[in-house]
Amino acid sequence: MRFSVYQVSRKGGREKNEDRMGYCYTRSSGLFALADGMGGHPEGEVASQLALQTLAAMFQRDAKPGLKDPLRFLHDAILAGHHQLLRYATDKALLDTPRTTIVACLLQGNAAYWAHCGDSRLYLVRGDKLIARTRDHSYTELQDTMAQVVPIAQRFNRNVLFTCLGSPGKPVVDTAGPLLMQAGDKVLLCSDGLWGSVSDAVITEQLALRPISDAVPELAEQALRNAGEKSDNVTVLAVEWEAAEEDDSTIAVSTQSLGDDVFASTIQASLAGSDVVADELDDAEIERSIREINEAIRKSSQKKH
Repeated sequence: MRFSVYQVSRKGGREKNEDRMGYCYTRSSGLFALADGMGGHPEGEVASQLALQTLAAMFQRDAKPGLKDPLRFLHDAILAGHHQLLRYATDKALLDTPRTTIVACLLQGNAAYWAHCGDSRLYLVRGDKLIARTRDHSYTELQDTMAQVVPIAQRFNRNVLFTCLGSPGKPVVDTAGPLLMQAGDKVLLCSDGLWGSVSDAVITEQLALRPISDAVPELAEQALRNAGEKSDNVTVLAVEWEAAEEDDSTIAVSTQSLGDDVFASTIQASLAGSDVVADELDDAEIERSIREINEAIRKSSQKKH
């Protein structure tokens, strides 16, 4: 595999940034993910971090070096993150469970697979056309779809979701793929802080006209400008498949020379300094490591306030 990646996250007008993003890869498979911790519930930044860490830990365990069933993996790993949030809330005796949205994309072979829960989005642009976009799990998006069949007078707030990770009921996880990739295809993952104030047409246009190293920061800045002082967190991660040109400001990755057991990640998947290697991680050990990491995150967050 060969790809370039560029990512940015801005706090906007919020007190803290509850978005998290990252990617990890082996010789044959790459995982890119973004989560948006939900306001109105405790520890949104822990929720988004824990969801990504669970995803990365399972990817490290299962991608040897590829995944047998990418869509099944995405579905199961996202649900595993949900169960980790429920366990975390129980362990900490929280009155409410931390909650988060999530969107994740797997690139394997010459195909893309993706999954999401909530309203963090994936865009796939080829040339100057938007080839695919996830559909939010929001009442607004549901209403727009239903309105084509049954007229509905009342408009819902776009922020109202009917599913997320950490919710009392089983989350809805939508999956898609495989979609065969072509050189130059661009995949963008983002939180609602971007698409809430920048249109799909503008997102598509920027990705079509500019390299991701220019398009991503410009889109983030445009979202902040459009939203003003009350801007939400804005987080964007973009990948160009088999990028034609390398750019000093992007991270260019070629995995051909990696060994079967090599795993690289910007998402902390297990406890730093742990003597447990990835091959020996069972579910209980993954859960224990993630709990310890997030306890450290929580203590660190408390010190900053």
